[in-house]
Amino acid sequence: MVLVLVLAACGGGAGDSAPAGNGLAPDFSISLYQGSAELGAETINFSDLRGKPVVLNFWAGLCPPCRAEMPDLQEFYMEFKDRATLIGLDVGQFTGLGTQDAARSLLSELSITYPAGFTTDGTVMRGYKVLSMPTTVFVDSSGAIFRTWGGVLNREKLTEITNEMLSQ
Repeated sequence: MVLVLVLAACGGGAGDSAPAGNGLAPDFSISLYQGSAELGAETINFSDLRGKPVVLNFWAGLCPPCRAEMPDLQEFYMEFKDRATLIGLDVGQFTGLGTQDAARSLLSELSITYPAGFTTDGTVMRGYKVLSMPTTVFVDSSGAIFRTWGGVLNREKLTEITNEMLSQ
């Protein structure tokens, strides 16, 4: 499984987005590298975020496509932080694409300020059907998965999908 994910991670091409109606987003614990003041704790459960739309970005510190999209995610965060919660979830330990130190270094190097952290729950990637890196999952305010995008997202596409989710 790890080898498949590492190979998929190297592609980094734009992915197709899965349609709405994928069910409730699985719950899991997130230990935050940054964003605890914004989210109210150093460790949160994903289900605690219900009530506000969430853009959940799966990434890793040594993933070149993940690195490439982070500046667009940062710009998106600055524009949408009052309307949707953006969280970067480091899954490098599950993909072989980095350690927590590599993730923290990348956040610092790129001056990323949106909430980001990691999980120790090895089932999260399977639960969210993460097959490539990066993968972004759009979760509506009721906790239902609205759309999943495998591959790099630019700011324009992030904005488009988020606006679709907000207008439903």
